[in-house]
Amino acid sequence: MKVILVNDRGGVSRTFNFGGLSKALLGLCLLGLPVGALLIGANLPATESDVFDSRAVKAWNKALRKQQDQIQEADQQAREQLTALTVKLAEMQARLTRLDALGERLTTMAKLDEGEFQFGSMPAVGGPEDPGISGASELPYQPPEFLEVIGDLSDQIEDRQMQLQTLDNLMARRQLQDEQFIAGRPITRGWMSSRYGYRTDPFSGRRSWHKGVDFAGKKGSDVVSVAAGVVTWAEDRYGYGQLVEINHGNGYKTRYGHNSELKVKVGDVVKRGQVIALMGSSGRSTGPHVHFEVYKNDRPVDPASYIRRTGR
Repeated sequence: MKVILVNDRGGVSRTFNFGGLSKALLGLCLLGLPVGALLIGANLPATESDVFDSRAVKAWNKALRKQQDQIQEADQQAREQLTALTVKLAEMQARLTRLDALGERLTTMAKLDEGEFQFGSMPAVGGPEDPGISGASELPYQPPEFLEVIGDLSDQIEDRQMQLQTLDNLMARRQLQDEQFIAGRPITRGWMSSRYGYRTDPFSGRRSWHKGVDFAGKKGSDVVSVAAGVVTWAEDRYGYGQLVEINHGNGYKTRYGHNSELKVKVGDVVKRGQVIALMGSSGRSTGPHVHFEVYKNDRPVDPASYIRRTGR
């Protein structure tokens, strides 16, 4: 084997001749160069790029594990909230049932016209369709079914509460009107001793006008109000003795005279049947009795028609 070395000018510099053994050694050297280079490259330290890639992989794995934990925690919270919403929904349904039952009972008690208040049915609603929505190319947002149920239930409860509030106000006004309705006798025990109109005066013997009704009874027996109202007089008054006057509104007032003791004072709010005085013989009187008068628009009227009333 002959090896010729040539210089950079193209001239021959040197020539080498190799025998059989030299050929073998030279081949082994040429074959070992790439293998050695591969081994040397494998044993070299990692470059900066390799280190960066390793750290990035670890960081991503850590971030993924953190996100998985957050997802599990959010899922647990969502399940707990869903359970709480389910319980709340059941409570709202039970509340609505009680409101319906109460409303129907109050409607029956108030003897209202059928259909005036509708409990147990969906509230009536309506209105023209909005062309902007119906003509839109995209459908409006549709909430989940669970939220729809809660929303509908909330609307029903609000409707029932409004109806009950209206019904309560109506019944309160009716009750007040019933309380202010003048009816019955101003005593719990006794009898009518003198009627309304002309009579012979017990003191002068002359014919005179009696603008009330007298009820005789036992001294100290109860004198009661025939209707609810406000006390506008509670003291001695000429001719009446110890007098109680009550304003019932709507132009009505009543007077209770000749009492032995007063149980109310000016400004007191009294109820129907409340004891306002004790029967006596104060003032211009011949014995224990109560002088009862009814005024309508400041004019005395015959109490008989009110006494015969039984209330409403």
